[in-house]
Amino acid sequence: MLHPPLLAPSLLAGDHAHLADSAATVAASGATWLHCDIMDGHFVPNLTFGPEVLAALRRAGSKLFLDTHLMLAEPQKYLEPFAQAGANNISVHIEPAYDHRGTLARIRQLGCQCGIVLNPGTPASAIEHLLGDVDLVLVMTVQPGFGGQPFRRDMLPKLTQIDGWRQQRGLKFRLEVDGGIDRATAKECRAVGTDTFVAGTSFFKAPDKTAFAAAFAKL
Repeated sequence: MLHPPLLAPSLLAGDHAHLADSAATVAASGATWLHCDIMDGHFVPNLTFGPEVLAALRRAGSKLFLDTHLMLAEPQKYLEPFAQAGANNISVHIEPAYDHRGTLARIRQLGCQCGIVLNPGTPASAIEHLLGDVDLVLVMTVQPGFGGQPFRRDMLPKLTQIDGWRQQRGLKFRLEVDGGIDRATAKECRAVGTDTFVAGTSFFKAPDKTAFAAAFAKL
């Protein structure tokens, strides 16, 4: 495996009245990444956070790697605010029509890592031409918009295909999954090359979050 397994708990599943406490809970578990789901009510049917939430987490002292997933109809318009707010990685979707390659380059210019994201209905071939331009590929294993959805096992062949391209071309990007991830589904994804796991509901409902994070580190 190219990268050791890495857990990125999702802030979306935290306590929205106490997001700094939710971030502190993630850090206390031993996880080093925090996944921030940014939804605009257009590209996906839900509204979540803006850049000010990330900035507030930084002001509250969070040192977590902020893995920022822009589910926006026009993500290219919001790169600077999220970079300035403290994002470490900014991932954008392939589905909207905009300058994908230019947007990824701009994210790097702003000092962040960059990622490209695929919805369940989008074939892996849609991003094949961008694999050399990214630090992370995120495969959605549910239709984005809301937490708590069941894992879609039919996404496993897509993960296998992307990992195969990564190996054939000697690329170093991380391969991330998001949607319905718990210990069992993460194990299935790990078997086909996944190394980065977004877990929301399963993490925040776990009675022992340190043990939960430790189990992911051993995948």
